[in-house]
Amino acid sequence: MTAQHRGNYNEITQDISRQNILSSGNAQIYNPAIQQQIHQTLHPSNVLTVDVKALQNVSATTYTAIFNVSQIGPTAESTNQLMKARIDQIKDQLNLNGISQNDIAIDVISFIPIYEVEVTKKLFSKTYTEVPKGFELQQNIHIQFTKTNQFEAILSACAQSEVYNLVKVDYYIDNIQEVYKNLQNQLLKLIEDKKAYYKALGFDMSTYNLAIADDKYCYFPKDFYQSYQAYNSTSIEALNKNKAITTVKKQTSYYYQPLTYEHFDVVINPSILEPVVQIGMNIKLVFTPKPKEQKPTPVVETKVDHKYYVISPNGTIDVKELNTKK
Repeated sequence: MTAQHRGNYNEITQDISRQNILSSGNAQIYNPAIQQQIHQTLHPSNVLTVDVKALQNVSATTYTAIFNVSQIGPTAESTNQLMKARIDQIKDQLNLNGISQNDIAIDVISFIPIYEVEVTKKLFSKTYTEVPKGFELQQNIHIQFTKTNQFEAILSACAQSEVYNLVKVDYYIDNIQEVYKNLQNQLLKLIEDKKAYYKALGFDMSTYNLAIADDKYCYFPKDFYQSYQAYNSTSIEALNKNKAITTVKKQTSYYYQPLTYEHFDVVINPSILEPVVQIGMNIKLVFTPKPKEQKPTPVVETKVDHKYYVISPNGTIDVKELNTKK
């Protein structure tokens, strides 16, 4: 029986033998990228790099679901009354599930007349004139809630009023600064551990110049939904009976695929059950050796010893040296 833990999102048409993967027989390399990572060649360098990444999964403090409602009526007043009745019914149902009217807001999108073409027959011609036949009112309902299990009650309340157009669900967190501070503390611990590791290897960090780069980011669940279609299969029974095969259009499905953890040094709250806000921070330090101080070249002082001579005025060659060192 084929294992189903992978789900349908990455359908593979070829069975994979676990025995071949675990043995060193003639099986092809499974996931060559991992094999390349394991057997990569390291290149030593005297430039030290500390590159640490931290991720924290944070459950939203509050959520806001937005539904679009469209109402058509023969007059402006009747259209508004029909819309109000539907909205009031939703509010009453939500109130029974712990969502008060203070958690509901109405955003009016448009209120416009609807025109139809009216044909006027004359003796020798016809005229086509647009005349107002009704009104269309569009509103968005913003519903705030704090627990994910309340969303089922929200869907049920909206469905009872024939509201099915879910626009989006926004996630909000109140303590994002505390999250960043926590990530920063975790990264500082990792950096100190890495520096201690380099010191144990014999590197004197005081003899290095430091360069730094850092980054932070915040991703919401809406950024990580991916789509897939179920695998198209053929009925063997239909082929045996020579029956025509009608290909059915497969529905496009979506699933939540958050950031994976293989590139992070630390992950806070790694086990998640529901979509979360993923907040991350990266710090990269590069230590380069300080240039060695060059000793100045000694200056050789050249001393000139001057000598002075006096020649007799009578032209004799009796040269006497003057002693100027007294």
